[in-house]
Amino acid sequence: MDRIDAMRAFVTVVSEGSFTRAAERLELSPQLISKYVSQLEHRLGVRLLNRTTRKSHLTEAGARYYPRAQQLLSDLDDMDHQLVDLQTQARGRLRISAPVSFAIRHLAPLLSDFQRAHPAVGIDLQLNDRKVDIVEEGFDIALRIGHLKSSSLIARRVAPIRLVLCASPEYLKRHGTPQSLEDLKAHRYLRYSYLEQEAGASLLRWLPGHETQLDAVVENDFMSSDFASNNGDVLVEAAIAGAGLALQPTFISSTAIKAGQLQIVLAEHEPEPMSLYAVYAHRQLLASKVRSFVDFLDGYFGDPPYWDRFD
Repeated sequence: MDRIDAMRAFVTVVSEGSFTRAAERLELSPQLISKYVSQLEHRLGVRLLNRTTRKSHLTEAGARYYPRAQQLLSDLDDMDHQLVDLQTQARGRLRISAPVSFAIRHLAPLLSDFQRAHPAVGIDLQLNDRKVDIVEEGFDIALRIGHLKSSSLIARRVAPIRLVLCASPEYLKRHGTPQSLEDLKAHRYLRYSYLEQEAGASLLRWLPGHETQLDAVVENDFMSSDFASNNGDVLVEAAIAGAGLALQPTFISSTAIKAGQLQIVLAEHEPEPMSLYAVYAHRQLLASKVRSFVDFLDGYFGDPPYWDRFD
């Protein structure tokens, strides 16, 4: 048994959803595909697929084996292509994980431009605000927003992420515009409830020495009328509707700010910017599709990013 052929047969069955479609894609007989998968299971000593007359389902072992096998085959294919093309052309499927709101608002033009420059690269974009495991889940690259901690992964800074406190003109007309941090006690705070440790999640990191005071404000004064969501777009829309003050990144709020639907308040206490990073696994031979995408990201959004140009 050719180990790589057997692995490719298994991965194709999973990606195509059936032995028949996998056979068509690989231009082999369904019987040979089944034989390859059975031999692979025998060599590993575990069942990878539960087969029925209509469909096949991954076992727990198969679910763990699939993304690693898929990544290995992708790396082998990319290595072969690099040798053939002398690394002159990026090719293959590029699996990207990205934050939901940022991707919806800003990634489509970038990916379209990238594919025009690299037509041999296919895109598989998965949107998720959680921190994915790039290696275990088979991603080539992840876009992440925040203050990154040290890790074995490689991170390339792509753009600054500015956070602003804003509210609708109508809300400020009814409740007054806060002139100091103390004034926030009289206002309703629209809280980002996902990843509470990030700067966008609370007001507690605004000013050294005010943590205890602001903690009391948020936990006591605001809780009776609090509005929390794990999605920044929802909070911005709520702020536009006059529900309260929202501390959100400008890549979400800038459109409403430019249109006069939201107004920045307490700009002098603006938090330190976070960053957008491109994160990928450290490999001695980096796939050309990943290297090309990371290089394409560099400077794409501008300096400052186009969403921060309010003039």
